[in-house]
Amino acid sequence: MAKYSRSAGKDVKRAMHRRKKGSLKRGKGGKGGTVKSKKQAIAIGLSEARKKGKKVPKRKSAKRKSAKRKSAKRKSRI
Repeated sequence: MAKYSRSAGKDVKRAMHRRKKGSLKRGKGGKGGTVKSKKQAIAIGLSEARKKGKKVPKRKSAKRKSAKRKSAKRKSRI
């Protein structure tokens, strides 16, 4: 079974093309600067696909990172 729908792949492809053309912007409403990174362009394409309701896996949660931070804080107190 495929993780991503074919149309989600097309959204990513479209975002990569917009990045290459220089019209892909970052931030809320595209008010930020132009996107330089390929990884960021892929992430934007996937989030656009999610908003349209296409088959894309959920984002990985940041639970793991926060647990590491808490343990680091505990160690620094000692």
